[in-house]
Amino acid sequence: MLIMSKWDSGSFLLLLATFIGLFNNLARANVHHYTFVIERTPITRLCQTHNKITVNGQYPGPTLHVRNGDTLIVKTYNRAQYNATIHWHGVRQLGTAWADGTGYITQCPIQPHGRFTYRFTIVGQEGTLWWHAHVSWLRATVHGALVIYPKRGSPYPFPQPYAEIPLVLGDWWNSDPEVVVRQAIISGGAPNISDAFTINGQPGDLYPCSTSGTFNMSVKQGKTYLLRIVNAALNSHLFFKIASHNLTVVAADASYTKPYTTDVMFITPGQSTDVLLTANQPVGRYYIAASVYTTQPVGYFDNTTTTAIINYEGSKSSATPILPQLPVYNDTATVTVFSRALRSLASPEHPIDVPQTIDKSIVTTVGLNLLPCPLPPGMNCSGPNNTRIAASMNNISFVLPDIAILQAYYFGINGIFTIDFPSNPPLVFNYTGDNIPKTIWAPTFGTKIKVFNYNDTVQVVYQGTNIFQADDHPMHLHGYDFFVVGQGFGNYNDQTDPLNFNLVDPPLRNTLGVPLSGWAAIRFKADNPGAWFLHCHFDDHLTWGLNTVFVVNNGPSYSSSLEPPPPDLPRC
Repeated sequence: MLIMSKWDSGSFLLLLATFIGLFNNLARANVHHYTFVIERTPITRLCQTHNKITVNGQYPGPTLHVRNGDTLIVKTYNRAQYNATIHWHGVRQLGTAWADGTGYITQCPIQPHGRFTYRFTIVGQEGTLWWHAHVSWLRATVHGALVIYPKRGSPYPFPQPYAEIPLVLGDWWNSDPEVVVRQAIISGGAPNISDAFTINGQPGDLYPCSTSGTFNMSVKQGKTYLLRIVNAALNSHLFFKIASHNLTVVAADASYTKPYTTDVMFITPGQSTDVLLTANQPVGRYYIAASVYTTQPVGYFDNTTTTAIINYEGSKSSATPILPQLPVYNDTATVTVFSRALRSLASPEHPIDVPQTIDKSIVTTVGLNLLPCPLPPGMNCSGPNNTRIAASMNNISFVLPDIAILQAYYFGINGIFTIDFPSNPPLVFNYTGDNIPKTIWAPTFGTKIKVFNYNDTVQVVYQGTNIFQADDHPMHLHGYDFFVVGQGFGNYNDQTDPLNFNLVDPPLRNTLGVPLSGWAAIRFKADNPGAWFLHCHFDDHLTWGLNTVFVVNNGPSYSSSLEPPPPDLPRC
């Protein structure tokens, strides 16, 4: 007979309770099986029909509906002519970094006629995320929403809406986006701008040949709706507004926020925002509209407006919808007010755990660069003053390796990357000043990464630069949510600016818009082992090298370690 001590009895009961809790959680969770076929599909927009790369022939692709705790198994077949991956934007991928879907970072791409199955579980996340291709510019048409409901029996931390509607904002090129980016790389200049913006794949009736396809949303007067908004545009921040209606923000990047009511919303590429809309206006038709925010000169960006329509029950279909007055394209003040208004909402299920002390601190410049034109005399590059455009972090323009960094890290393959990404700018100058010397315009090139130990608390300060052009960069970190503890204009001051950090209820995000000619500070705990891409979510800036990788080492236990690679992981 096995006789247990008092300590052993308690341990046994604790272990039994743990297994019972785990069983109950598994009983409530579901496993969702999906099939994604990446393929060419003829799509008609703006009076023209073009073959575009889609998933399952849909643009946008299918919206996936799951719950916190559910597992997804997505069999993915590549029948297109390009290499492809599917990235699950914002999903933590705890222990399953192999499923992150980032070309040459966590996996080699799925080659034409190849396949790969993504397997992962949603852990502790609720709200709206999304998925998209993560090789070259395929995500222009290869993307869709990922809706994550609370666990069964758990309510929203806001009144239950009458209905929920995903709204995916995007952009449309009549040309093949792969050709657009290839031409930009060859010429050294900026890529051609998009021909339209879209809401749920439709430009809206302010564009030619687009009225019949305009997305329409029917509402009942007095009811409240949850709009799940994603900015899937390649290179454009967007303002979003609904005529005569207010919006109440309740979540951002699948993290709940304190309710914030506004009549206009700002959203960077990569971000998602959940808002409540109450249909409290007279019966009628109202435009939903989105247009660009940028500080570039007119002519260098898509200055059009995409629309959808809200139809109140009982309204006349012949009535002309009311159009909202969107901010002017360079309204930085509106962007600043919105970006600084969001605060995290604490709950027993979602506590706010901001790191109060820091183990590893990084200050990195983020900005554009210019390179001398390598062409012989008489042949010009298309960048400013016969140069080539590049981009960098801490003056290092990232070079994608030939095999995935996660594979090289896991199997100990040397020569793929170096671990010397600098913790501070190698050149100190007036980052946001005018007339920056041309001697520091050109970056160096390399596959330099940063390595953290498991559970390191990390602070990253992004410092914008004004080398030839100021810009506001939407910085996205894979595998993590982070707290946005501070932001401001000008140059970051490491003595005075931290005194104003919000360490109580800062917003929790996976994508952050660094202010124009300014800085932003984030904090997170490195509790997810793997290789995680950190990059600007402007795809032209990503292409030019505004990226790096954070590698997080395994923790002390199996549950805090990276799982082995799946057997069908694509080869390079």
